[in-house]
Amino acid sequence: MELYRRDATPTSLSAAMTSARTAATAAALTATLGLAAASWVIAVRQMNGMDMGVATRLGSFPFFVALWVSMMAAMMLPGATPAVLRRGRVRAVPLFVGSYLVVWTLVGVAVYALYRPHGSFAAGALAIAAGVYEFTPLKRNFRRHFRESVHSGLEFGLYCVGSSIGLMLMLVATGVMSVSWMSVIAILVLAQKLLPPRAAIDVPVGLAIVGLGILIVIAPSSVPGLTPPM
Repeated sequence: MELYRRDATPTSLSAAMTSARTAATAAALTATLGLAAASWVIAVRQMNGMDMGVATRLGSFPFFVALWVSMMAAMMLPGATPAVLRRGRVRAVPLFVGSYLVVWTLVGVAVYALYRPHGSFAAGALAIAAGVYEFTPLKRNFRRHFRESVHSGLEFGLYCVGSSIGLMLMLVATGVMSVSWMSVIAILVLAQKLLPPRAAIDVPVGLAIVGLGILIVIAPSSVPGLTPPM
């Protein structure tokens, strides 16, 4: 025992703690990104053949909720990795990720309750509204908060929903079962989570979304995948 105490110098203890933290960080990162990757595979398989643009139907409630959870895990978890890594302990990660996905699951329940197959005009109007939301102080406030330290997955989820709800509205309006739209929205969400707000990037993105909405209203046939094939 005395020999162990002499060998356990502050330097060696510090190195051991650093190594343990590095291993924990790597494990948390691998688990989070692995879950996201697996969710992409599941979501793409479930969505196969279901995309009918604005005329898409959601299917049964259990099917849609299961699909929605896999979609949210695929789209949202990569951008949540900084918050996950701040948990410090690997054991805290499942609770954080699980409660984060619970928030998005509740959003999916609301989507199922409110969604109806619709026309291109409604899709365009919702896309314009989503673009306008990108410029609001409310959007900036939510985006700032989820980049800061949060205390739980529920809190992080609420801030994330507040920040990304416009983009998700656009996804639901233009093609909720579209892998292409899902991929585009996932990239935008990831960029907004990982990059600090910059007008040089955020303003063109918001204007592009508004422009897309206007295009959908006036020339829906020019937007691929918006309307089902005749």
